[in-house]
Amino acid sequence: MSEAPVAGPIRILLADDHALVRRGVRLILDGEPGLQVVAEAGHGAEAVELARAGGVDLAVLDIAMPRMTGLQAARELSARHPALRILMLTMYDNEQYLFQALKAGASGYVLKSVADRDLVAACRAAMRGEPFLYPAAVTALIRSYLDHGRRDEESGADGDPALTAREEEVLKLVAEGQSSKEIAGTLVISVKTVQRHRANLLHKLGLRDRLELTRYAIRVGLIEP
Repeated sequence: MSEAPVAGPIRILLADDHALVRRGVRLILDGEPGLQVVAEAGHGAEAVELARAGGVDLAVLDIAMPRMTGLQAARELSARHPALRILMLTMYDNEQYLFQALKAGASGYVLKSVADRDLVAACRAAMRGEPFLYPAAVTALIRSYLDHGRRDEESGADGDPALTAREEEVLKLVAEGQSSKEIAGTLVISVKTVQRHRANLLHKLGLRDRLELTRYAIRVGLIEP
């Protein structure tokens, strides 16, 4: 259902770990009437922190960022700020990333390669409460829906088990090659707690080692392939 338009310019939070990309995207957005980038972040955790201060209507998030990915940030922002609209901006024309972005609460999925053509329209659609997907993404969604329907009828499978936010953080850092001690320092928890989370992940996901955890993290879009 569409909502009333925001009074004044749409205030945008832009998150990407490459300053040159942020500069280019900002030029596109600030050059359009009714759009204004009011905050910039270099990673997902910074985006979540900036959104906490308020004054933002729309978050445009890169998917692949250090410390906290755009997907993780989208989940946090959706949970903490339900009224905030979210768009994913990425170089990856990847079905798995697309599905994870929509599950995380994103209103749209925009490819960087056509950002000059699609991003402004995506921002306006998001603020109208409408989804924005490029044509190939719509096709992928329909195909996935039909495939899942067939698989569910045949096997009754429920999909991947749900991970807690902390388990997801640990999984991402493990997959990035950090040791238990390094993860403990990053997340400000004990090494024993990290080891417990890692054991829980292996058990919950039915995996055997770090390599399989890394493959899983790539498949669900936590890290880049």
